[in-house]
Amino acid sequence: MFFLLPSSLSFLSALLLLQSPHAVTSYKSLSESFLRAIPSPGSDIDPLTGPLLAPILIPRVPGTPGQTKVQHHFVNLFRSELPNWSIEWQNSTARTPISGGAELPFANLIFRREPPWVKPGQANLLTLVAHYDSKYQPEGFVGATDSAAPCAMLLHVARVVDKHVQRMYDEMQELGEGGSVEMDMGIQILLLDGEEAFEKWTEDDSLYGSRALAQQWSLSPNPPSAKFYKYRTPMSQISLFLLLDLLGSPSPHVPSYFPTTHWAYQHLSTIESRMRALQLLESSPSTPFLPDMDRTTGAHAAISDDHLPFMGGGVEVLHVIPHPFPDVWHSMEDDGQHLDMPTVRDWSKIVAAFALEWLDMMEKIAKWIKAMISLKQTEMSIEIEWMPESYRMD
Repeated sequence: MFFLLPSSLSFLSALLLLQSPHAVTSYKSLSESFLRAIPSPGSDIDPLTGPLLAPILIPRVPGTPGQTKVQHHFVNLFRSELPNWSIEWQNSTARTPISGGAELPFANLIFRREPPWVKPGQANLLTLVAHYDSKYQPEGFVGATDSAAPCAMLLHVARVVDKHVQRMYDEMQELGEGGSVEMDMGIQILLLDGEEAFEKWTEDDSLYGSRALAQQWSLSPNPPSAKFYKYRTPMSQISLFLLLDLLGSPSPHVPSYFPTTHWAYQHLSTIESRMRALQLLESSPSTPFLPDMDRTTGAHAAISDDHLPFMGGGVEVLHVIPHPFPDVWHSMEDDGQHLDMPTVRDWSKIVAAFALEWLDMMEKIAKWIKAMISLKQTEMSIEIEWMPESYRMD
């Protein structure tokens, strides 16, 4: 199984699950039991002592010791807690308005979890993204919502997803699944450098890391596969680019920015509403975080952010950024003290649920149950066939 079912969920309930609408549609919602099982990050995301967030809440300007410390924090967490994730550095350099003509280093971090049977370039990848650098000015700027808290949320998501993905891959191998474009699903987390402008936001003074990574992934061909060759480049492997930014202030209003991913926005919004109805979230905003569920898209202007170089390469983007921006935006008050922690914990759970739902967990669970039922029926048939005649009821 891929998660611990509550003891009250009987074998009969499992059979009913197979007959539910969710088991036959292409996008299957998580069950209430599964939603209830998704953990909160709790004290692990505390801004003062939490091992996920506290180490990030320091100035993280590119090329400074503070940024190096945060890079080590990310890498050490994955190496110690999530050893099945691959770790990749993508390095680049660029001149900036404050570098005096010298090349400043930028380093993107890519953490990836793929089915163990795939070859490079074969998996389609849900891509969760946040930038981890902080502004050059004002001096000492921490950027809790921008974007230390979103980075910590993604670390929590990685923890939650990892154990379920492992079970999913194990069961797929046992059932002889995998090895097709549709079934070979994975997840990657991009922690991007150099999003912030050093002086004034322009096309050249911003998005240093995302521009470098998007260019490399667009121009680097994947090795041809004898079985299939759908994903010609790492860019084409991205099934959805889910970008978190400016999250952690109370009562955020996150619109649906792009018509082509409004359906994904609707699923994310549905997860929020379902979790609120089940009283699984802590915050009590006057309106939902994601209120555009039933509205016509296109009314909100797109915001310049790390998605732009990827969108230019044809990648589908779901941008989770509030509009209007938080009151603390680009001010010294954007620190741990001004984070609304119930909101931070709620975003962590919502995004984790979305990631699990995207990876089609309920379909895998349904197939596993179906296989177990078939196996059980076979075992019962064998037992009856070999049962002495004096014990038979027929």
